[in-house]
Amino acid sequence: MHAETASPTAAVHLPGADQPVWRDKLSQLLESTGEGIFGIDMDGRCTFINRAGAEQLGYAPADVLGHNMHELAHHSHADGGHYPEHLCPIFNAFRKALPCRIDTELFWRKNGSAFPVEYSSYPIVDGGVVQGAVVTFVDISARRQAEDALRQAHAVLEQRVSERTQALSEALQQLRELSAYTHTVREEERTRIAREVHDELGSLLVALKMDVGWLDKRLGEQPQRSSDEAQAMRDTMRSKCQNMSRLIEAAVDNVGRIITDLRPSILDHQGLWAALDWQAHEFVQSAELALDWQMEIAEAAPLPETSAIAVFRIFQEMLSNVGRHARASQVAITIRATAEEISISVQDNGCGAEPRAFEAANAYGVMGMRERARHLGGTLEITSQIGHGSTFHLRIQLQKS
Repeated sequence: MHAETASPTAAVHLPGADQPVWRDKLSQLLESTGEGIFGIDMDGRCTFINRAGAEQLGYAPADVLGHNMHELAHHSHADGGHYPEHLCPIFNAFRKALPCRIDTELFWRKNGSAFPVEYSSYPIVDGGVVQGAVVTFVDISARRQAEDALRQAHAVLEQRVSERTQALSEALQQLRELSAYTHTVREEERTRIAREVHDELGSLLVALKMDVGWLDKRLGEQPQRSSDEAQAMRDTMRSKCQNMSRLIEAAVDNVGRIITDLRPSILDHQGLWAALDWQAHEFVQSAELALDWQMEIAEAAPLPETSAIAVFRIFQEMLSNVGRHARASQVAITIRATAEEISISVQDNGCGAEPRAFEAANAYGVMGMRERARHLGGTLEITSQIGHGSTFHLRIQLQKS
């Protein structure tokens, strides 16, 4: 090594009158920076160090010169384990011509304490020959403390978010269970009311109709009287009886419709698939729509009563949506059921809507369908485009018994 390279620079000793001006400027530059800067020769010995670097290591500048810097300040890992010199990135800077910038290691002070550093090492080349390396370093203890504090704050925030998320999840689950319970109670109440209306009001109306019919018949059997006034009274009473009979028939029909709306008897007596078939054809007849009907249920698995009711109600709401909003002339209904899955699709050729309309806060029908589907472990997909109609598609994966 050249003696000039190995000797201390003006960063330690002020230059004499015979030293070049550039060396004086270099010395001033090294002393003015707050970063630690030192140079090493090919043997790893310190050739120069500025005052800031020496002070960070706990030495006077003169005490560092000529010492192996790895053995002096970079000899151990954070856990105290030995750090072999041949693995040191600083030495690789000149021995393998590999510049580096590291911020994950420690430097050790004279008193045995360590501090985290960010350092850079670059080879010193003279005439195409590597003569050593120059190393700059800075104490990043404050940065590490800030990062640790940030990590702790982040961990606390994550914990709080996790706790809030868990609480919200539990609340949502409770809400869904309450919704499912409400649907069950509602169906039970509908069933009770439908039975009472059928048994009580229906029976009374039928009895009343029979009595009115009997009265009308008896009036017709009365012998003809000569009095025109009596005949007119008899004709008036018969007309009233016939009118009452028509009103009672209308009331019986309305009671039957109300009972069907509350709880279609076909659902109890013939099952879900017959109920869906009946509901679809009743709807298109009432709404005067053309129907494209497909049903494939050859391998369908029987559903529990509560699940069958939920599927039927979702299907009713699909058709109701077509009737209220679509302004369609045709509806295509496809129902497929296997032992593993139920798929129900209702597609209309109506006016359609923007997708966000089905996500609106007041889209209660859609929310109800989705909640019922979710409770069954299924999904409800809705696709719609203005001018091209809408499609509602219910999919339910069935659990194998």
